[in-house]
Amino acid sequence: MPPANPIAAKPVLFSMVEDTRKIYPRSVTGRFARWRWVMVWLTQLVFYGMPWLTWNGRQAVLFDLEQRHFYIFGLVMQPQDFIYLAALLVLSALALFFFTALAGRLWCGYACPQTVYTEIFLWVERHLEGDRSARMRLDAQPWGATKLLRKGGKQLAWLAIALFTGFTFVGYFMPIHGLTAQALALELSPWATFWVFFYGFATYGNAGFLREQVCKQMCPYARFQSALIDMDSMVIAYDAGRGENRGARPRKADPKALGLGDCVDCTLCVQVCPTGIDIRNGLQNECIACAACIDVCDDVMGKMGYAPGLIRYSSGNGIEKGWSRAHMLRRVWRPRVLIYGALLLVLGGAFVWSLSNRNDFVVAVSRDRGALARMVGNGNIENTYRLQITNSTEQPQRYTASVSGVEGLRMDTDASLTVAATSTGDTAVRLVLPAASAQAHSGQTLAVVFQIGPDTGGAHEPVEVKSTFIVPRY
Repeated sequence: MPPANPIAAKPVLFSMVEDTRKIYPRSVTGRFARWRWVMVWLTQLVFYGMPWLTWNGRQAVLFDLEQRHFYIFGLVMQPQDFIYLAALLVLSALALFFFTALAGRLWCGYACPQTVYTEIFLWVERHLEGDRSARMRLDAQPWGATKLLRKGGKQLAWLAIALFTGFTFVGYFMPIHGLTAQALALELSPWATFWVFFYGFATYGNAGFLREQVCKQMCPYARFQSALIDMDSMVIAYDAGRGENRGARPRKADPKALGLGDCVDCTLCVQVCPTGIDIRNGLQNECIACAACIDVCDDVMGKMGYAPGLIRYSSGNGIEKGWSRAHMLRRVWRPRVLIYGALLLVLGGAFVWSLSNRNDFVVAVSRDRGALARMVGNGNIENTYRLQITNSTEQPQRYTASVSGVEGLRMDTDASLTVAATSTGDTAVRLVLPAASAQAHSGQTLAVVFQIGPDTGGAHEPVEVKSTFIVPRY
């Protein structure tokens, strides 16, 4: 006798992880494809070439974690300058907000490292295994000498690119000339070896295997982009009013007579998409705005004798209301874009001004906690301080200190200190207040100001540091 509820009697299995299929992006040519390759060349020339540039006899860009010195061309940053890193991250976030509100995921489509390295790895794959259909046939056929040679060659090329990328990345944190000499002599330190292989493996895995899954499942940007764009943002859009009803037709046929739109339903826009979406279903989180679908669709429209732009950069309002490009561009400059732009301009200007007017030395004055104040010969009062100076220049500097704030107060020690290049030096400083002045300020805590500056002068004024001078009760 069958169960009363056969559906309930049968277990239902489900997964919270999307069932993914392998995506074989088709190669595409066109203006946006050329722009993507311009960005690939530009970003990689900067990334791979920057560590080899020299400046003042050392590496131009080096974040020396061991010595805690960060060299960026003529700038020498110290750990206390991390505030600039925080400001740079804020500016980067604002720039991301600004360009997303303006034109969607431009960063993802053209400059994101995941996009750039995936494009490089796909280029290798296409040259060794063929385009989309050839790669699909190769994966479907049984293993043999040809398949092993093509697949093995691809993996070796990917590994070489990934390891070179990891090596270059480590070269930003260790002097790359020394790192190269150690690598050629097979004498890389354990930590250097670990990080080269770590970043190499990350590049190999993300660009070679995970690919679109990084953008679809791991990257948070796709999740909050919907809060940054609106109906006036310029995004990649399919003109359904012009394209539907879609369907195949002879090249010389009149689509209106057949009751069809301009879309010939060739699915090439899906085949070239690196994340495997169908842009004809509307804007989706998975779209990285690479514009490959625009290039291939314009090519098909040209072959059919139709006007280009069935898939194009447009705004939601522009598609729905049939606005002209000029009208859409006027609407782009709306309040949220202007606010992001103004914040970016103001904070960017403040960042540049602060960096250009930054003192090339930092001073800290602390009191000697072991002896806050004491009476010395003839009733004079002495306070002891520790003067610490960080020299952020690449030459040794001699600094001189003076004090003001209380009449008769003087320094009873050598008021100068020589600090080596990009180093920190400290010295003890004793301030003495004569007995006559001390009696007038008995039991008081007096405000004093230290003035410290380099003997060579320079564009920056001496640094003033406030402190206190304690006079005990008589």
